[in-house]
Amino acid sequence: MKNRPFLRSLLLFMNYFLIIAALYQLKPASRSIFIDQVGSEHLPYVWIATALTLGIIISYYNRLVARFSRIHVVIGTVTTLLALLALFRLLLTAPSPVSAFSFYIFVDILSVLLVEQFWSLTNAINSEKDGHRWYAMIGTGGLLGGVIGGMGAHALITYTSLNTLDLLYVAGIILITLLSMTLLMQRCGLYHEHPSPMSEKSNDPVDAGFWHTIVKNHYLSLIAALLLLSQVIEPLVEYQFMNAVETAFDNREERTAYLGFLFSLLSAVAIGINLILTPLIHRRLGAIAGLALQPISVAFSTLFFIASPALVTAAAVKISDRALSYSINRASKELLYIPIDPVLIFQAKAWIDMFGYRVFKILGSVMILLLTQWLWFSISVSQIGYLSLIVCATWGATLISVNREYRKISTIHPDQ
Repeated sequence: MKNRPFLRSLLLFMNYFLIIAALYQLKPASRSIFIDQVGSEHLPYVWIATALTLGIIISYYNRLVARFSRIHVVIGTVTTLLALLALFRLLLTAPSPVSAFSFYIFVDILSVLLVEQFWSLTNAINSEKDGHRWYAMIGTGGLLGGVIGGMGAHALITYTSLNTLDLLYVAGIILITLLSMTLLMQRCGLYHEHPSPMSEKSNDPVDAGFWHTIVKNHYLSLIAALLLLSQVIEPLVEYQFMNAVETAFDNREERTAYLGFLFSLLSAVAIGINLILTPLIHRRLGAIAGLALQPISVAFSTLFFIASPALVTAAAVKISDRALSYSINRASKELLYIPIDPVLIFQAKAWIDMFGYRVFKILGSVMILLLTQWLWFSISVSQIGYLSLIVCATWGATLISVNREYRKISTIHPDQ
């Protein structure tokens, strides 16, 4: 099987499909239960708690990866998550604010761990040539899993006797299937890791002091600012959307069904953008234009939300942010790294992805709490849109600076 890249990629496609399909059973359930028991106004607290918890877990996870093979870490992780999922199903039989808060954190951490280790393992068993050829197909498996998973959650709640808590059983069945497929792929010899000159570095903990190197490199610091701004905007958009969902739906099952439908629609839009818009914009306008699409789209949809705060306009902002982030933004940002030294790329991406993202997600959450709860004055949910517009304007200004530096570096290194 090591010499059959199509079959390997097809199985990885299915693997990624199952991960996201399981996640999109749990996300609508966790959000709906949280609103029921805690309320959308407390979402920033759970986001901060998730970021801090994830920091501790990833530090421990990196040590596991350094000590054990990736495949054994994957199998152990999925088995542990299944056990915790069963525990949460028992706890949520009589849900409380504490169990709802904890379950939200669990689902977000499950998402990060399964996706991160999937790509880590995929990168380890594919050569660079195979990656260029098959990664688009493999990545589409995750987007398709979002469409089918979200629509499945919506259909199960709407058209059967199942309720929100039953989605945990569905997710458990999918994860058991994922675990079985992983064991089968291991037995068939799929997980033969490719040697890489970066392999020894890949298990090193992130150097917390590496930010000094980013600051000294003007181009890298601009890229970091650009990518981290998207993490500031995400909680602002999510807070508005979840508040609109809470206002629109009193019934938990209706809320869960709607969230499943919305997540499915979001993934479908991302697939359409990936297949049609991304290659067109990259060929004709380049990576910077691809990166500009998200802040422009978020800004325009936010203006509509400010003018008419309702579920449909809040959903439009949510789709503008996440669908573009999962598609053209993700593809475009990788192109920015091409003119940079490979070792520097590895270090920069590690710092941004594993440290910077969490810090800026906390920053966005703290800004919400300051403006809605902690200061002597408070603003409405729709008025948070003005803060989103400021972030989008800063995002656009940063893009202009990145474009200027990108052109300079591309001129100096025309062959890269």
